Amino acid sequence: MIIRNVHVENDEATSTVRIEHGVFVQISGDTAGLGADGSAPDSDSEGDGAFDCNGRAAKPQPQPGETVVDGQGGVLLPPFVDPHVHLDAALTAGDPEWNETGTLFDGIRIWSERKKSLTIADAKDRARRTIDMMVRHGIQHIRSHVDVTDPDLVALHALLELKAEVEPYADLQIVAFPQEGILSYPNGKELMRQAINEGADVVGGIPHFEFTRDYGVESLKFLIDLAVKNDRLVDVHCDEIDDPASRNLEVLATLALENGIGERVTASHTTAMGSYNDAYTYKLFRLLKMSGISFVSNPLVNMHLGGRFDTYPKRRGLTRVKELDADGINTAFGEDDIRDPWSPLGAGNMLDVVRMGVYAAQLMGYSQIMDSYKYVTYNGAKALHITDRYGIEVSKPANCIILNAPNFYEALNENAEVLCSIRAGKVIVSTQPHVTTVY
Repeated sequence: MIIRNVHVENDEATSTVRIEHGVFVQISGDTAGLGADGSAPDSDSEGDGAFDCNGRAAKPQPQPGETVVDGQGGVLLPPFVDPHVHLDAALTAGDPEWNETGTLFDGIRIWSERKKSLTIADAKDRARRTIDMMVRHGIQHIRSHVDVTDPDLVALHALLELKAEVEPYADLQIVAFPQEGILSYPNGKELMRQAINEGADVVGGIPHFEFTRDYGVESLKFLIDLAVKNDRLVDVHCDEIDDPASRNLEVLATLALENGIGERVTASHTTAMGSYNDAYTYKLFRLLKMSGISFVSNPLVNMHLGGRFDTYPKRRGLTRVKELDADGINTAFGEDDIRDPWSPLGAGNMLDVVRMGVYAAQLMGYSQIMDSYKYVTYNGAKALHITDRYGIEVSKPANCIILNAPNFYEALNENAEVLCSIRAGKVIVSTQPHVTTVY
């Protein structure tokens, strides 16, 4: 396959990309692959034969029968990553009731009622339809939290079945997520162990929802130990509350540091950080950097649920995205909820997430907007621990998308379509740009 006429990750020049056997083998632009002095690489270097007699990167020519994709001048990016979503609850908004207060706690209460009627067929159907939506919008990597505070683990079994079925279109990581707590829910520890034994990829937690601070700390120690013993990743709903006294994050980061697993640990939400005083936060950031953990902010839902108990001034309900990013701490964006008890809206489109994120976090400088795709691509991939097989680089799997815009600034402004989504060198999504006539 050859992809022509694309701007690779906001590059001003257009490039041509060749894919063979499901991997990237050549990426050629006006100066692609040249040395610092403008010379071509040595003959034994990677990409030999891809340069013309003037030392410029030669454009690959299609072989007979080879597929050629015209990028139409669009921006070529690695596929979108959604590092935080709840597929088991997706598309249940209004069932059994609408969350009229818009609070996190009413969302949990309503979901607790809805999950009583869960079946594997029901959960799989809604999750599959949601994944179809996400794939159409260029998402190929998904981490879904799945509620395991259920004696029968219905949602977990449904998502485990679905994981293999959707693999041709998307990678699905499953988090064993104790929505109603580990210590605060009957038999919570054993349900977590069972979920991991049955195939969950990631150990989750929700320490701020446990009955007491002591329970929260004990739940973190338990889940980290469970992850270490079973060689699993960790992703914790951590301090998703506007309470400045909710400080489970320092415990999670310390445990990650002490166990040497920081790069495998993600702290999701951390919205209480938006209420921490600056003196404490300054001290905390030293620990966060030492630990090496990642963060996932969910701008759409955090802005919706946050500050619900405030009058005015009303808090933004968001973690310190700009500050985390500026300090070199890996931070990604997730959509979190798609038409469920916590959010009545959602389209599985990461452009919606980024747009809200740059507004809410005040990342509105031109260069910040141009680079904001990283929150739903590379930063998300790092949180999912898949960077070894992610990105537009020679020898990596040929997974990529083409947006109908010359760069990400324009893509965000125009809510650009995904013209093409390619996975392992095969087109899995193709979209014709809409045409509007103004009379």
